[in-house]
Amino acid sequence: MVDITHKIKTLRTAIAEATVKVSKQETIDALQNNKVPKGNVYEMAKTAGLFAVKTTHNVIPDCHPLPIEFTAIDYKVEGLVVKIHLTIKTIYKTGVEVEAMHGASVVALTMYDMLKPIDKKIEIGTIKLIEKHGGKSSFNTKHRSQLIANVIVCSDSISEGKKEDKAGKVIIEKLKANNVEIANYDVIPDEIEAIREKAMVYSETSNLVIFTGGTGLSYGDVTPEALEPILERRIPGAEEAIRSYGQDRMPYAMLSRSVVGTLGDALIIALPGSTKGAEESMDAIFPHIIHVFKVLKGLQH
Repeated sequence: MVDITHKIKTLRTAIAEATVKVSKQETIDALQNNKVPKGNVYEMAKTAGLFAVKTTHNVIPDCHPLPIEFTAIDYKVEGLVVKIHLTIKTIYKTGVEVEAMHGASVVALTMYDMLKPIDKKIEIGTIKLIEKHGGKSSFNTKHRSQLIANVIVCSDSISEGKKEDKAGKVIIEKLKANNVEIANYDVIPDEIEAIREKAMVYSETSNLVIFTGGTGLSYGDVTPEALEPILERRIPGAEEAIRSYGQDRMPYAMLSRSVVGTLGDALIIALPGSTKGAEESMDAIFPHIIHVFKVLKGLQH
């Protein structure tokens, strides 16, 4: 199975279609008037489709078990063809396209099975995905111009050469994966004036200024104290998203004091100094946080 533990939950929707073609009008008449010997075809096929949707992961090996929060099955007769539309919605980390197509195919197979005693020439036609929403492709995070970022590691021990930086390098990898250019990578002591100066200087020349380290509760952790007075607007939702995402993965995330806000047209972000904390924080808000630059230019949400 593909690892989806780093993904965030979004509302996912998928609509699939399958077709069943009969060979004579008498079959359509029997179907429409509920005169099929095996019973109510529409209702039986719908029931089978609902079961299929819920058990897709038991049939398709690489599908994840996921909560199915809405399923609708609709029929439309066009001549000798019955079109089956199956819609699924869920709030989860991965899409429901396969579940929708699996459900539609089982609806079609059930109709075939129930109608074959009165029509030996039934055909199951194309099974296809009509549309999907809620995944990465639904959120356009591309920016018209290249975004530029500066990454600053705030650590006394790393600046003194006693430890190697890993968190800053993880952040850089994540930024590059989101097509963000790295202008500067600095290591500085965890000191208020040094942190504040970097934020002020880099906010004039770049889109993103990301700090890592100094967000904990020890007396030496002063990154929030350095940044909070100079931020023009905080973005509480982004800060909450970081902590909520981390809390789902380890209980100490609630102790982090990550900060997100704007300074001029730049986005200032302060993340934990642990490698895992920095990585998970980036996963929590990227690439969706990039949408802020469109909003700053006047685009509505």
